[in-house]
Amino acid sequence: MAATTRILEWLGRLYVGLLLAFLYLPIIIMALMSFNASPFYQLPMEWTTDWYVALSRNGQLIAATWNSLSIAVATTLISTVLGTMASLALFRHDFRGKRLLEALLFPPIAIPWLITGTAMLIFFFAVGIGRGLHAILLGHVALALPYVVVVVSARLRTFAPELEEAARSLGANQWQVTMRVTLPWIMPGVIAGALFAFAVSFDQFVVSYFLSTPGRDTLPVEIYAAIRKGFTPEINAVSTIIIAVSMALMLLTARFFKFGGER
Repeated sequence: MAATTRILEWLGRLYVGLLLAFLYLPIIIMALMSFNASPFYQLPMEWTTDWYVALSRNGQLIAATWNSLSIAVATTLISTVLGTMASLALFRHDFRGKRLLEALLFPPIAIPWLITGTAMLIFFFAVGIGRGLHAILLGHVALALPYVVVVVSARLRTFAPELEEAARSLGANQWQVTMRVTLPWIMPGVIAGALFAFAVSFDQFVVSYFLSTPGRDTLPVEIYAAIRKGFTPEINAVSTIIIAVSMALMLLTARFFKFGGER
């Protein structure tokens, strides 16, 4: 029995190790190649930072990166505020069609983005919105909003309504109850929803590709165009910087909001 348990533990660790290798080895190799002097990934490596210097002079990639960041930040703010408000409304009030409305949050997550991007392009032209960064922002908000509502609503299910009633009984108005009682409790869910919204927006290619205009691309669209013309290690450099910053922010957020719980 003890031998079987040890074998199962060893197999479990092997499985986790292989899974982590599958997830992180491509990222590690890409980061290493951003420091390789050869544009054709010749081995052994000759270490250099030339591709980072070239990146600093690549106006198109830098502009696309700033476009992606600005749209992702705006999408995160709008989606988080609207999604949290919607979650609170669904949590506090019962009304006709509530279950249907909650069910309609999931199809936008499940529908392939190719279909969603096509539908948005047709709709935006039909109502006169057209294409451009403003259209991309609207599209990203529409995609990110369901994620925020689902995540915040899941956090609200662990909230005891009696806490709000106790605060009201002590003289707090609705605004004070929300800001001092409800919001601190659901803040980990709000932060998690905001991270989902940022990731969905910054990583979004299909909808951005359909709604972008020449010269006003986001980073995923610009990388796709650069790969079609001929791959350059500058893409490895910008990707490495983005991954490093993203992982640092994720680790800091997880540390301060204790997503993994306390020991």
